[in-house]
Amino acid sequence: MGHHRKALRTTAVGAVSATLIAGGVLGAAPAAQAATSVRFVDITGEGGTVLKANVVTPAGADGSRTYPLLVLPTSWGLPQVEYFAQAQKLANSGYIVLSYNVRGFWQSGGEIEVAGPPDIADARKVIDWALANTPSDASKVGMAGVSYGAGISLLAAAHDQRVKAVAALSGWADLIDSIYSGRTQHVQAGALLDGASLVTGRQSAELREIFDNFYASDLSDEQGMINWGKKRSAATYVDQLNKNGAAVMLANAWGDTVFPPNQYADFYEKLTGPKRLEFRPGDHATAELTGLFGLPNDVWTDTERWFGHYLKGEDNGIDKEQPVRLKSRSTGGYEGYPDWKSVGATRKKIALSGTTTIHTNVDSGANGGVVFLSSILDQLAQLPPVASIPLLPRTWAAVWQSGKYPTAQRVRGTTELHTTVTPTKESGTLVAYLYDVGPLGLGKLVSNAPYTFHGQTPGKPFGVDLELYSTAYDVPAGHRLALVVDTVDPLYIEHNPSGARLTFSSPENDPSYVSIPLREQ
Repeated sequence: MGHHRKALRTTAVGAVSATLIAGGVLGAAPAAQAATSVRFVDITGEGGTVLKANVVTPAGADGSRTYPLLVLPTSWGLPQVEYFAQAQKLANSGYIVLSYNVRGFWQSGGEIEVAGPPDIADARKVIDWALANTPSDASKVGMAGVSYGAGISLLAAAHDQRVKAVAALSGWADLIDSIYSGRTQHVQAGALLDGASLVTGRQSAELREIFDNFYASDLSDEQGMINWGKKRSAATYVDQLNKNGAAVMLANAWGDTVFPPNQYADFYEKLTGPKRLEFRPGDHATAELTGLFGLPNDVWTDTERWFGHYLKGEDNGIDKEQPVRLKSRSTGGYEGYPDWKSVGATRKKIALSGTTTIHTNVDSGANGGVVFLSSILDQLAQLPPVASIPLLPRTWAAVWQSGKYPTAQRVRGTTELHTTVTPTKESGTLVAYLYDVGPLGLGKLVSNAPYTFHGQTPGKPFGVDLELYSTAYDVPAGHRLALVVDTVDPLYIEHNPSGARLTFSSPENDPSYVSIPLREQ
């Protein structure tokens, strides 16, 4: 098995590397290719682990002057040439660019630590190596990356004062709030990460145990898993990051099924230094993808502008723009806001009146779609997951609807659900969905989120407060909004015992509602 996996990894690295390099060659101008030089090097990381890396330097880098340094850790499961096209462009703009394969993946040594202490120590040693072996300016160090590289970059900036600027693209700030939000395992996202690491890397025994407990819903060491995740989350070290003063740019997609946008928005609000937050349509890392092939890309353009200002001192205006920058899933233009709380400046509530009981263990037909596929369709063709709201079986789905809106409703930010639930069992899972419902009753998914409870008293009501995933979506005039709640979704592991029922009610002294954030008209 080990030999077979190594053969798969060797074959895959050649294919992926060739594709990315070809994309870089095709996407960058011939002059840019001739202007830079590339070296493939080995760097000794923490504990003697060998990290495979490449260094791209500007033309004329003869040691007579220094350049800002950009360090790019690779994404989960991708080889060291991932950033080749962008590294060429950045080097041509006057940076030393060092990209390295994180430990445990591809040809680098060690085992996968999931942004644990050895990975952070590796980042420090990579910076040390670059400052000793390239004409880099120690006072102008930046880090950037997509996904895994984004998470490592944020953590490194919190632990190393030399990192002055970060661009964290499609990453996480809170690992547990990403794949275990609402105390619910995001099973498709977990399986995707697990499968990719089995083919392209070497899992540590600790990581294998985490995955196995994750799938098994083992609550005996739930706190241990949470502690493991918190150690690997930049949100845990936000005070250190603020003290270090790095300029932080965060970019993510509304439909990211691996690292949902809420946790980035929460983290952004806690940052006190120079900061920028960008959200666009798409799924995990799809907004940045074309840039990896050297094609025009808004995320990478803003990344270069960010480093241009905060590492090179360029007066390019990025510091004067509204720092929160959003693109709606329904329109093509960008919107600017002074902060995250201004995104949904007003709120409308839909009352969830009456008492409704649903049975569990059956997918009603309302669901969040399929990891990657659904959000990519929404990104490219504005085709989110759909459901016929009138045909949803009320035995397994609770449904509430607003009246028809006379004007377009521009949903912006985080929808909040408050309700009272009475279970027949001590554990259970519910999934809430917000739909845009057209005249024929067809609902387009606006947002969703899961919620799991344990240790409740059967027959005793309790309150539920749930934040749906943040989004930007325009509901056309004449349409309605519908809140649907069921108990099964392929994206998540559900915890409903056989035969369980959930009753939703709206007590007079604590009415149930869903609160919709809207952009000011």
